Amino acid sequence: MRRNQRFLPTHEPLRAHPYLNIRHDLTTGPFSFLNPTRAHYTHSSLSDPSMSHDPSSDPTTNTSPPSNPDATTITPHDVEKLNSSTPDEQLASNVSFQWRSRDNRKGRHALLVTPATDAHTASYITPSSTHTFRAALHGILKMGTRFPYWDVSYLVATVFTLGSVIWCINGSFVWLPAVAPGSTFPTEILYGGGITAFVGATVFELGSILLMVEAVNENRAGCFGWALERALEGGRMRLRPSGNGCGHHHADRKNFVGSGVGSGKGEETALSSASSDADANTNAEKPPPQQDTQQERTWQWFPSAHELATHYLRDIGFLACLAQLFGASVFWISGFTALPGINNALSQGVLDGIYWTPQIVGGMGFVVSGILFMLETQKRWYVPAFGVLGWHIGFWNLVGAVGFTLSGALGPDYLNSGAQYEAGLATFWGSWAFLIGSLVQWYECLDTHPVEEKGVGEGE
Repeated sequence: MRRNQRFLPTHEPLRAHPYLNIRHDLTTGPFSFLNPTRAHYTHSSLSDPSMSHDPSSDPTTNTSPPSNPDATTITPHDVEKLNSSTPDEQLASNVSFQWRSRDNRKGRHALLVTPATDAHTASYITPSSTHTFRAALHGILKMGTRFPYWDVSYLVATVFTLGSVIWCINGSFVWLPAVAPGSTFPTEILYGGGITAFVGATVFELGSILLMVEAVNENRAGCFGWALERALEGGRMRLRPSGNGCGHHHADRKNFVGSGVGSGKGEETALSSASSDADANTNAEKPPPQQDTQQERTWQWFPSAHELATHYLRDIGFLACLAQLFGASVFWISGFTALPGINNALSQGVLDGIYWTPQIVGGMGFVVSGILFMLETQKRWYVPAFGVLGWHIGFWNLVGAVGFTLSGALGPDYLNSGAQYEAGLATFWGSWAFLIGSLVQWYECLDTHPVEEKGVGEGE
């Protein structure tokens, strides 16, 4: 079996949830020699809508009256309202859970839904699709009202957004003098461009370090992230986001990268409201989860040599983060040598070596990173994943990386006014491309429970 069709025992997602069944035929990744990047799961309570499965034996299924107002039992009146269609929920004929490696790093839990054609064919009640204009507006609103500063994925997105804004300012400083010479001021490029280049490169370096912290502290056991409830009539199952029980580190306000347990224990506690006898039966029937001593760590700066060889160097997301960190570190040299007092004191030959060359090499690191981030979201290396936010983030980062690389390649041609114009312009549009990608990443990290629709009979 190819490597992209199976998980290592210590890194199999959702292995601590015995009621989630993996679809091995849908486990895949873009390259056969790298780890899988996506998998599909069905829940035992959902796989048989006829209720042959006993929900009381499932710690993630709620059948008794809840102990908190957020976990209400569905009444016939609620079902009747849903049959009339509501903006926040919908009836569905089929439901599955989609794990992606990028979503796992970002603390996201994707639900794949087939909308019901009518109430008679509906077995489930799910949130409405998040791929709508209304949902997008709601997500944009959250960007201005939610500030999870404890979440490393949020910090990655906001730090890169800040860095991109600084680079947009830098692009204006270095390009506008060629477009509108009358708008320039003395030493605009040297001081305005040089200082913003240094600050922007430093912020990008910080964001890249946080990106690596996020990658090496991934939730290896995975997280279900959804609560299940049985309707009183009709036998329908309702699914709702379960943020309080999430096993990802993103929900832990007390620790920068969370507890690292990732077993979903808190999730099961939050979702289960069965009697103590039922809990006892559940614990007796439930197979013990695989132990992973690495998962007990609450923090790690670097993976072990064994982890690098067996997992991380075969993980396309980690390789993308590594390429980003390499590019940002080399690119920082260019930002440092752009400072006034350094840049204007060097000869052209030295500038070519320690200013323009690091910009080209660092830009190529960004190019590789952008390509790998795009490929991570794709089922096959040659099929774009237009419906996945992570793909668009990688795409815009790739566009920005090409701009920065072109700027470095054209910059040394000092005597060619056309080359200087294009170099400044490449920095300008490259910075704006990075900003677009960073804003989408910001949106992505707050959209923790995406709901994706597929048509009846459509493959997963």
